[in-house]
Amino acid sequence: MAVRPAWKGYLKLSLVTCRVELSNATTQNEKVSFRILNKATGNTVSRQYVDSITGKPVDEKNEIKGYPIENDQFLLFDEEEIDTVKIESSHTLGLESFVKKQEIEQIYLDTPYYLTPADKVSLEAFAVIRDALAEKKMAGLARIVLYRRERPVVIEPLGKGMLLTTLRYDRTVRQPETVFDDIGKVTVDDEMTELAAHIIDKKKGKFDPSKFDDRYEDALLALIKAKKAGKKPPVASTAEPPSNVINLFDALKKSLASEGGKPGAKSKTSATRHRTAKRVAGGRR
Repeated sequence: MAVRPAWKGYLKLSLVTCRVELSNATTQNEKVSFRILNKATGNTVSRQYVDSITGKPVDEKNEIKGYPIENDQFLLFDEEEIDTVKIESSHTLGLESFVKKQEIEQIYLDTPYYLTPADKVSLEAFAVIRDALAEKKMAGLARIVLYRRERPVVIEPLGKGMLLTTLRYDRTVRQPETVFDDIGKVTVDDEMTELAAHIIDKKKGKFDPSKFDDRYEDALLALIKAKKAGKKPPVASTAEPPSNVINLFDALKKSLASEGGKPGAKSKTSATRHRTAKRVAGGRR
């Protein structure tokens, strides 16, 4: 079954244009979903708008959007009026400037989409733009009206197509210092950092998304399967959540040993620091 495009329009680089389509890069189709039922009858229920004053259900033909102005007054807009709002980015992805993708802070990256040519006529121009971006190792910045909101986007080559990622507006992103400034300063023992680094080395690997399983989803499916078969639900995990480590040095050494590693030679000051850590830990008991 072909994927229905989320948007259709044009990709533009200066005077070069081509028709393109935007498709969702992710899907939620495999997720477990529950329906709301009437417990008394077992029938499914449906949602309906209700008049806030009369309490009566509103017929769909009488539903209309309202923009609040003052004193509980609204300007009324039907869907056709809203659809008349068109700007260039409603139909055209104009590549405005170019950056290195890694320069974009990860916190600004939002939702990924696949960008493809919409027809055979657009193939050549699409390929030229894609290959030029790949050759220069750059990504293009543009804007798009998607779901009635204009969003900044970054576009980069990806195989035979391109990847478009919507970006968050700066005003919607909480800057790290607004949270991180509350983190107190601490002097970290160099050897403890080295032990942690050894653990990281032992657990190094290559990113493979196929290894990520949704274990909560699996547990839900197991519950559904058991209930359908009239069996008792699976026994839930009784593992207790971890607590703060009291002796960090010992915890790091044991962690490294469990990974089959050996700590490096101790620094001159590490033994003293370790004894200090133990005294502090003893004082907290």
